[in-house]
Amino acid sequence: MSEREHEAPPAALPLGFTVELGRLVTVRDRGRSLVGGTPTRAIYITEAAASMFAGRRLTVTDPPSAGLADKLLEIGMADPVLESLPPGDERDVTFVIPIFRRPKALDRLLASIGPGHRVIVVDDGSPDPGAARASAEAYAALFVGLPENIGPAGARNAGLALVTTRFVVFVDSDVVVAPGTVETLLRHFTDPRVAVAAPRIVGLATSARQNWISRYEDARSSLDLGPYPASVRPRSKVSWISTSLVLARVDALGSGFAPGMRVGEDVDLVWGLVARGWRVRYEPAATSGHEHRVSFDDWAKRKAFYGTGGHALAVRHPGNIAPAVLAPWSVAVVLALLAQRRWSAPAALLVSAAAAWRISRRLGRHEHPLRIATALTVAGVGASLSQTIALLTRHWWPLAVVGSVFSRRLRRATLAAALVDTVLDYRRTAPRLDIVRFGIARRADDLSYGAGLWLGAVRGRSTAALRPDLSGDRIGSALRARATAKPRSSARMPRHRPPR
Repeated sequence: MSEREHEAPPAALPLGFTVELGRLVTVRDRGRSLVGGTPTRAIYITEAAASMFAGRRLTVTDPPSAGLADKLLEIGMADPVLESLPPGDERDVTFVIPIFRRPKALDRLLASIGPGHRVIVVDDGSPDPGAARASAEAYAALFVGLPENIGPAGARNAGLALVTTRFVVFVDSDVVVAPGTVETLLRHFTDPRVAVAAPRIVGLATSARQNWISRYEDARSSLDLGPYPASVRPRSKVSWISTSLVLARVDALGSGFAPGMRVGEDVDLVWGLVARGWRVRYEPAATSGHEHRVSFDDWAKRKAFYGTGGHALAVRHPGNIAPAVLAPWSVAVVLALLAQRRWSAPAALLVSAAAAWRISRRLGRHEHPLRIATALTVAGVGASLSQTIALLTRHWWPLAVVGSVFSRRLRRATLAAALVDTVLDYRRTAPRLDIVRFGIARRADDLSYGAGLWLGAVRGRSTAALRPDLSGDRIGSALRARATAKPRSSARMPRHRPPR
């Protein structure tokens, strides 16, 4: 840890801070049993803790309620209610913009930020920085020219070193900052443990270049993390955020990004902060536009480039980059179904039933342990099948293609996975594109990313980024956790998670 890097402060949530249970959290046993979170789990709280809720909301009024709210935020069962949080002061924010060429995009970005803000433009060794310098000066921004190209992480760090405000916004030149974005994100920093908050990144509506790739990206961009707020952490539904635009607490960042990383530096930053006890929030109530790539070659190369970052992340964060996290029983379910025999479905049901019974034995405090265990098991089976589809079509597609030459069953499974994934994603995203071209783009997306992932593994001479986690140890320890008597900020809460 560098001199400037800090652990998250132990300070409690302030009075009036309100959280609301997530949309997928179910409440049972007169408010004492909560099922949900990321990953899905069951917790059992005391009667006193249950009485703190007003419907699905909990407002901090004293240390016990602050402790309970903090725990619910930490396990992804609740999200802050934005209207309960006071607005921050935008005068305490500095914008840092790394740029390499693209002076016209810089001019558009600076216009969206508007006057009256502190802005630092860091030119990352552009061959001719004159136009970018002129644009920065026209908007009264500080211009910093680097003598050579060191990558976006290093350029951001150069700007961060000059920031004197409490907060910094890192924003890329191909982004347009929407009105209210920074004001909305600042509200999250009422929580003293929040280090970074990010908005939803959507396609730039003013872009004149429209084709089937741009319409696919509008519906399913890698940068668009969906319509629901989330706590960002490894192995959760939202496990990373893009630094296309983020608002961060300067004291939490330390020296900033890993300077040598040219890809995956945003994921590395987030996971490092979470490991030190900080929170990172994704807030879709704030949105900003991104100019998506529309040339197929550029688009596919960018997807592959993202994939090459897997190896470095596997080295820096062992275990968090696994392409799938499966417990032994869920592996048995998947293998039974992939066998495509007459006994496959009955065997999968039998293993799932045994898992549900085992989980229910550890839910003795709940009034309906078997019902909850069944819900957890169904969630676990669904997550396992979803991850298997991703393995066949994205992370392991080279193996799936080779294996399909020799195995008719694997060929059927891979084709079925590709079709199911396309149909489900098409229904979920509702793109302005026919399903055939959407399906082609979807598969090209996965093939490009997977190729980059394997290229990074070959270059690094390691399969760490390709190996799934098949350990059930964490699940077992979570299932054996005991309930707490009081919802104190330092108390452990019981967690009953289904194997994924």
